Amino acid sequence: MKTATYLTMGGLLASLALVVAPKAAMAQDMAKVAPSSTKVVLENDRVRVLEVRQKPGEKGAMHSHPASLVCPLRTSKTKFTSADGKTTESELKAGAVTWREAETHAVENVGTTDSHVLVIELKK
Repeated sequence: MKTATYLTMGGLLASLALVVAPKAAMAQDMAKVAPSSTKVVLENDRVRVLEVRQKPGEKGAMHSHPASLVCPLRTSKTKFTSADGKTTESELKAGAVTWREAETHAVENVGTTDSHVLVIELKK
């Protein structure tokens, strides 16, 4: 009886790992998955500020942000791919600060100029 219980519990835990692991892998920290283009420039108990630079054609891996302010320092054209595969393209205009709710996405510079953005992530 104990063996059957252990097998059932093991099967449930393995199934749970298969469901949770892909989501955890997708929801990674941008500074860790894209260290060549992303630098943490300030962090305290209230905010974390990321400086993101991408050359034309450069792609960033899937990552997550909490609610954030996005502050483009240069005008650039960016393609966002959400976790469900939907894509949107946006022109990020220098100086135009925007609010973004918590999200998971990949980012690609699809323009002809370097992108330079500050992302100000709010902490709870």
